[in-house]
Amino acid sequence: MTNRATETQPQAVAARPIRDGEVRARWAWTEPAVWTERMLTALAEGVKGGRWYSLMDKVYTPANLAAAFKQVADNKGAAGVDRQTIAMFEYHLEDRLEKVAAQLKAEQYEPQDVRRKWIEKEGKKNEKRPLGIPTVRDRVVQAALCNVVEPIFEKDFAEHSYGFRPGRSCKDALRRVDELLKAGYTHVVDADLKSYFDTIPHDRLIERIKTKVSDGKVIRLIEAFLKQGVLDEGKHWTPETGTPQGGVLSPLLSNIYLDPLDHHMARKGYEMVRYADDFVILCRSEAEAQAALQEVQAWTKQAGLILHPEKTRIVDERERGGFDFLGYHFERGMKWPREKSLKKFRAAIRKKTPRKSGKSLREIIANVNKSAVGWFAYFKHSHRTTFPRVDGWIRMRLRSILRKRAGRKGRGRGYDHQRWPNAYFTQHGLYCMTAAHAAACQSSRR
Repeated sequence: MTNRATETQPQAVAARPIRDGEVRARWAWTEPAVWTERMLTALAEGVKGGRWYSLMDKVYTPANLAAAFKQVADNKGAAGVDRQTIAMFEYHLEDRLEKVAAQLKAEQYEPQDVRRKWIEKEGKKNEKRPLGIPTVRDRVVQAALCNVVEPIFEKDFAEHSYGFRPGRSCKDALRRVDELLKAGYTHVVDADLKSYFDTIPHDRLIERIKTKVSDGKVIRLIEAFLKQGVLDEGKHWTPETGTPQGGVLSPLLSNIYLDPLDHHMARKGYEMVRYADDFVILCRSEAEAQAALQEVQAWTKQAGLILHPEKTRIVDERERGGFDFLGYHFERGMKWPREKSLKKFRAAIRKKTPRKSGKSLREIIANVNKSAVGWFAYFKHSHRTTFPRVDGWIRMRLRSILRKRAGRKGRGRGYDHQRWPNAYFTQHGLYCMTAAHAAACQSSRR
C-alpha cells in the first residue's frame, strides 16, 4: 500500500488567505449566476459547521434557470412523458421559467413522471438497460439544482474519482491506470456494482447530502426527484431506490453516494480509479488485492449495494486474460479496444455501408470517416496491431459495395484487392487509422 494511507478529508479552513481572482480561476466552470466571488470565497475557505443554508433562492433565480435551460438545450435529448420537445419549451421561454420559479419559491413544484426507454446493451442483443427520460421542464430544474449544489460536493470529492466531474474525463482515468500498471500495480480488483443506479438507498443518500446541505427546501426538492414516478410502456410505478439514468441530477447523486468509499479506500492506502460506478483497484500483490476486495465487500454491504458475484474478480494483468476498463482491454503490458467496443464500432459502420447503398463512394466514405475519426481519437493508444485489422475490415465493407455494383455477389475478396487497392480508397479520402497511429507515435518520439 502507498502513502495515501494518511489521506484525510480536505480541511474546512484555507491554509492561507485567498488572493483576488484565484478562486474564480479554480472554479471557472461554476455558474456565475449562482456562484459569485463572495460565495466562491466562502466555498474555498469553508462555511461555519461545514453546511450550507439558504440555497433554494439561488436555484430559482431567473439567471440560473435561463442558464439551466441553455445547458439542457445544448445537450439536446428527447421529449419526456408530456411529449414536449426542447424547441416547444423554448416557445414562450420567459413565461415558462417564471412559472417554474414561482412554483419552486412556493414549494409547489411537482416533478412529472420519467419516461422509461430500454436500450440494448453493447454486445448483448438480448439484454437491455433502462434509461429514464425526464421532461424538459424537469431537466431544467435539475440542471439549476446542480448549478447550486455540485460545487459544494465537488470541493471534497476524492482525487481518484473521474466520472461526470468538471475538467475530468475517461482519458484521465485511463492515464492513471496506465501509470499504476507501469509502476508495478499489476494485481487488479476488477469490480462491478450490480444495478448501481437502480439500487442506491434513498434514505442513506439523503443523509449524505445533509452532511453539507441544510436547506430543507433543497432537500425536499431532491427527494421529490428521487420519488418521481416511472412510466414504462403504459405501466406506472414509483421507485423505492435508485436514481434514474438519464436525469441531469443522477450523475452527481451517484458520485455523492460513492464518495465515502473513495476516501475510505484512500485512507487504507489502496490505489483506486473510479469512473461513476465502474472502478478498479490496482495492487502490488495478490494478497493486497484480496484485502482490498474484502474492504470493498464490507463497505458495499453496509451501504446497501451489491457487488456482482460473477463479474467482480481479481486478475494479474501480466497474465493472459487481463481486464476491461472504460472500453479498453488491458493485458500483459498492452491495451486494445475490448470486444464490445469493436462490436459497437462495426455495427455503426455496417449501418453506413449497406451493399445496396445508392450514395456515391465519396459520400459513403465521408460518412464512415465521421465514425472512424472519433473512434480512433478515443482508442489511439491501443497496441499498433489493432488498426490494420480495423482498416482492412472497413475497406472490405467498401469493396463489397463496389462488388455489388459490378454485378457480383458476396463480400469484397480475392481479385477485388487488385481492382480496388488500398490506395484507391485513400484517393477517395478514406481515413486510415494505421497511418494516423504511425504519425501520432512519430510525433510523440520527437
